[in-house]
Amino acid sequence: MFDVITVGAGLSGIVLAERLSSVSNKKILLLDRRNTIGGNCYDEKNEVNILIHKYGPHLFHTDNKAVVDYLSNFTEWEVYNHKVLAYIDGREVPIPFNFNTLYQVFPPELAKKLEQKLLAAYPYNSKVPILELKQSADEDLQFLADYIYEKIFVNYTAKQWGMKPEEIDAAVTARVPVFIGRDDRYFNDTYQMLPIRGYTEMFRNMLDHPNIKLMLNTDFKEVCELKDGKFYLFGQPFDGQVIYTGQIDELFAYRFGELPYRSVRMEFETLSRRWYQDAATVNYPNQYAFTRITEFKHIHPIDSDQTTILKEYPEPYVIGKNTPYYPVFTGENQRKYAQYKDLAAQIPNLTLVGRLAEYRYYDMDDAVANALDIFEDMKEKL
Repeated sequence: MFDVITVGAGLSGIVLAERLSSVSNKKILLLDRRNTIGGNCYDEKNEVNILIHKYGPHLFHTDNKAVVDYLSNFTEWEVYNHKVLAYIDGREVPIPFNFNTLYQVFPPELAKKLEQKLLAAYPYNSKVPILELKQSADEDLQFLADYIYEKIFVNYTAKQWGMKPEEIDAAVTARVPVFIGRDDRYFNDTYQMLPIRGYTEMFRNMLDHPNIKLMLNTDFKEVCELKDGKFYLFGQPFDGQVIYTGQIDELFAYRFGELPYRSVRMEFETLSRRWYQDAATVNYPNQYAFTRITEFKHIHPIDSDQTTILKEYPEPYVIGKNTPYYPVFTGENQRKYAQYKDLAAQIPNLTLVGRLAEYRYYDMDDAVANALDIFEDMKEKL
């Protein structure tokens, strides 16, 4: 009945299902334990007609034109430049920390001095990871790095990850840089935009193919079994390709122990006021248990006397209790993942794709590019 089983109807699974069905003419069984498509990118209009991102804000940004060209087959776009403020010492300032932030938090003479030293040390419009700036031999830049680290970075990171920045992989800490310039946008990519009718509508268009059978509210284990290195579908041996985008430790029944993830408790509030804050997202590094507040009317404008905000409370992931959002990058966890990856490599018809299966962080554009690359490899073998 099916050539390919795809486990997980998130971004990676949807891209591969679309490509394999429309280009390779394969029959796809696409499973997801949720009752929605798009994984954590799922969006929907709430009770007051505001388009919200149910699993936290997802902002599409990329320098990869091939990814844009591919997704443009399924949606039109609207330009959107995301801006983020951080609540520091009683005021809201732009982040990533840039020259505009510099002049808001320091006296003009000191700010000018620091600006000149930054320009002497780094190219204009470049990004410098905070831990790299902390290693500067210049006393003034060391002072600046310590200020940013203490006021913006360290407490936010502690809340987000439940550990100190030094304990986290550099690939994560580099995601919050110091920007050498005055661009207040949170991202600096060439393409910054949103699907004009939302992500979910784009995903529906991608899955609108007769070769794709979508089963929601369906756990992998309800219809499939992995036994002695072989897959079974509805109790019968399945020799086709299995694309797995879920948690790799779960697939192998936690043989080498659990891989840690961070989760987030999402609390939405709809308020009887036109606006709640001055930017789409305001971070709270040093106050409150939540890390940030997002107001969705900034992202998807609508004329309304009401507004919806989202407060995010990071917490440890607990199996069966909440959602795994972010792999926790430490040396020990990477070694444990390598054991699972070696185990997966022994199953010739298994392909691991995406954040949970590959135990790594993907931005949306990277997830699409990765899935497209994997499809190119797969189509030669199928």
